[in-house]
Order: sequence, then C-alpha cells, then structure tokens
Amino acid sequence: MTDWSQRLKRKQDVKDRANVPNHMYGYCRVIHCGRPARAGTSDGLDERYCRAHADHNQRHGSPLKGSYTARELNPYRRAALAWIVAHEDNRWVQNAVQRVQGLYQQAGPYIEAFRLRGLPPQDRAKAALARLRQHGTDPRLVVAAWLAVELVILDDPQPVTSTEYKRVQAAKVVHRMASGSHRRWVREVPSPVWPGQKQAQVQELHVYPRSRGRVLRHLGEALESAVELLVDHHLTDVHAFKREQGATGASGARPYPRGWVSRPRSKDDEEK
Repeated sequence: MTDWSQRLKRKQDVKDRANVPNHMYGYCRVIHCGRPARAGTSDGLDERYCRAHADHNQRHGSPLKGSYTARELNPYRRAALAWIVAHEDNRWVQNAVQRVQGLYQQAGPYIEAFRLRGLPPQDRAKAALARLRQHGTDPRLVVAAWLAVELVILDDPQPVTSTEYKRVQAAKVVHRMASGSHRRWVREVPSPVWPGQKQAQVQELHVYPRSRGRVLRHLGEALESAVELLVDHHLTDVHAFKREQGATGASGARPYPRGWVSRPRSKDDEEK
C-alpha cells in the first residue's frame, strides 16, 4: 500500500469516527457550558471541549481566557527591550540572542506566505522564523516578546499559568512580527473606454498566514527553548526594571522606541 493510499484510508477512518457520536462525552469540561464535547456529537473527536471552546483554545491557548491585547503587552515589550539593550554584555542575554539567531538559521528556506497551504504545522512554524530572518528582524525583539509575556502574566490578577498558554501568547506576538507576503505588479488589460487598446492596471496580493492551532504550539516551544535560561536567571530583574519604568512613566505605549522596526519597509510599501 502506497503512502498516498495510507493517508487516504487514515483520513476516511478519522472522518467515519468523527461522524459517530460517543455519548460518554456528553458535556464540555468548561464549567457551566452545558454543551456536549465534540466527541459526543458528529462534529469531531475532541473529548474535552465543545466546538466554541475548542476553537477558542486553538486561537488563544486557553478555552476561557483570551489573548493579551497590544495595549497590554506593548509597555512590557518596550521595557524588556530596554533592559536587554542595557545588559547586552550579560552572558544569558547573549545566549538568548544567539539561540534565536540559531532558530533563524535552522528554519530552512524562505517560503512565501501564499505557498504554505498543505505544509505540516511544524514546517509552517519554521516558515514564520524564516520570514523573520528574511525581513532582518532583530533577534532582541523576539527575546523581548517572550519576556513581555512572562511579565504580563506575573502582573495579571487572574493569570493562566499553563505552559501552553504562555507559548501560544508569545508565538502570536512573534507570528505577527513575521507578517505575511506582499506582491505588487503591473499588467495590461483591455481598455473599457477604447476598444482594441490596453491600459496598465496595478495588481496587489497580500497574504497573512493564520495565527492559530499547532503552528503556534511549535513556534512557542522553539521560542521557549531559546529564552528559558535568560528567564531562569533574570526574570525577576526584568520585572523590577519594568516596575521602575512604569513608575517614571517611561515605558510608553509603543512596543519599542522610535527607530526600531520588526520589519523594514520594502519599496512597494514605500510607494503606497
């Protein structure tokens, strides 16, 4: 049996199982939900959550708590970056930056965002890192993004402290920094005014990969492995620095100071 036929058979088996409700899973695990888990319906195999809470968990890393907003995260990102720049000689800062650079180099070839369809989640996560490398994103910004998530969770009065939630939140920030792919070109089309003649028409293509699912888990796991030693040794120091910055009103609402960008503007962007 070929690999293609095995995949097809496996796909059909999963589909058949999903179409048969298992009444052992009659309730979603979220308290007061009242809806059955997806395995208890003909809508999937999830034995824990209903469709709504399963989708929320895929997007945010928690079935209940949503993602932190830019307004909440930006002061922490700016403070973390300021601390990193002020301690560039620290061996754990250098270790984290070098590890992120290692992730860039191991990410494989650059793949346009509109060519990601059909790739496994792990390859899509590597493609996000390859986009960061292609855009020349400073590794210190990636380290600051992870530290910002650690800090905002510390200050959250009702935090979700699970590893999955932390990974997903950091991965969402970095995935957004990686952005998508943008193309702009000029083509000739028939003129609607002058028959038989052609006119130039500008065409644009903007594709942004979805920020959800196992892609975020793989990306978050890679980021955690790069920054974990810095977190173990200096998270308390960064937190104290953030409190000082907040007290003096120096943290600001931007994710990083003026002059810092996660993605340099291309010529096409400048033309717009």
